[in-house]
Amino acid sequence: MGVILLSDIASVTLRLPRSVYERVKREACKAGLSLEEYVLDLILQNLDPTERAVEYIEVAKTFLDQAKKELARNNVREAAEKLWGASALAVKAYAEWREGRRLTSHKELWEYKRFMEKELGEWVYNVWAIAQSMHTCFYEGWCTREDIEKALPEIIKFVEEVEKKIK
Repeated sequence: MGVILLSDIASVTLRLPRSVYERVKREACKAGLSLEEYVLDLILQNLDPTERAVEYIEVAKTFLDQAKKELARNNVREAAEKLWGASALAVKAYAEWREGRRLTSHKELWEYKRFMEKELGEWVYNVWAIAQSMHTCFYEGWCTREDIEKALPEIIKFVEEVEKKIK
C-alpha cells in the first residue's frame, strides 16, 4: 500500500494500492507538481473557477503555516517546498479567479506570472524569483535557514495580495 500523507492539510492519511500511488506520483512529477498539489487539482477539478480559486488560496495559506512549522523544526528543504507550493497555488488561484483558467504546468505558471506582474506590479517578478529559488532549494538543498526566513514574508505578502483580490 502506498500512502499519500496530507497530514497538516486535512489530517488525513489516504491508503492506496502501491501501483496507484506510484502512478499518482509519476503523474504529479510529469506535471511538475508536488503530490499534494496534484491530488488537490484532481479533487478540485469539478468546482467552478471561483470556488477553485478560493480553495487554492486556502491551501496556499495552509502551506505557509506548514512552512513555518518546518522552519521551526529546522527542516529547511521542506519549508522551502511549502513556500514554493504556496506561491504556485496563489498564481493558480489568480488565474482561476481572473479568467477561469486552469494552469497545469510550470510553463503556464511562469507565463501567467507575467500577466500578474502587469496587473499587480513589478514586485510580483521578485516574489516569483524567490519562489523559484525555494523550489530549487527543495531539490538541491542549497539554501539556508536565513534564506527561508527572508523568503517567508515576501511569499506571505504575495498570497495575501492574491487573497484580497479573489475574496
